[in-house]
Amino acid sequence: MVTAMKKWISWNVNGFRSVLGKGFADFFEAENADIFSIQETKMQPGQADFAPEGYHVYYSSAIKKGYSGTAVFAKEEPDNVFYGIDGKYSDEGRLITLEYPDYYLINAYVPNAQKELARLDYRMEYEDDVRRYMTELDGRKPVILCGDLNVAHQEIDLKNPKTNIGSAGFSYEERGKMTELLAAGFTDTFRYLYPDKTEMYTWWSYMFKSRERNTGWRIDYFITSDRLQPKISDALIYADIMGSDHCPVGLLIDL
Repeated sequence: MVTAMKKWISWNVNGFRSVLGKGFADFFEAENADIFSIQETKMQPGQADFAPEGYHVYYSSAIKKGYSGTAVFAKEEPDNVFYGIDGKYSDEGRLITLEYPDYYLINAYVPNAQKELARLDYRMEYEDDVRRYMTELDGRKPVILCGDLNVAHQEIDLKNPKTNIGSAGFSYEERGKMTELLAAGFTDTFRYLYPDKTEMYTWWSYMFKSRERNTGWRIDYFITSDRLQPKISDALIYADIMGSDHCPVGLLIDL
């Protein structure tokens, strides 16, 4: 089988129409990714003026306007495209799955557990559904999950772990679900390559000059089936790219 290096990028843009006015197209063109996934589009189809030449485009928008939403721009047309999981989560535009001959690519925007973990039960149901879904797909061919997964898995993945224990995104329950996912046969590509690298974050609060001080969290990921580990070339964090409270993340993989 002929293999080729693929570059995939994922970015929570915190409003696609907003980020289009902040240099998104320049970054998109410069990186020339094979697949570019975005989350939190906060729009309905047709509301963004962006149609990159040479890409197939797939949107999943929330019913609620100005909320959630995902999109994928792919150079290679997939064999199939699926939205949500068995009819669930499409109402919030949470998941898009692209099926290719040798792998699945899932773009996900994971529900936030919210203040005082008000939505934790929904989040736990989502996590269990996604893990089952990924395991099922993995039985057919390798899976790559990318997106804003809304959890800092370990203490190394955020600046102030002690003061954030129990907070949304760093609760024991959410971290436990990430542990379960990885134990089910999946790899956090960044930590696989850089197990001890510190102060590498993908999200910063807009308050308290958090980004300027690099007081951040690593909550955006590329997760792959374990058997793809030998094919992982690099896992990227574009911390200097502005326009959102998240920065893009990337994966170079030989498929």
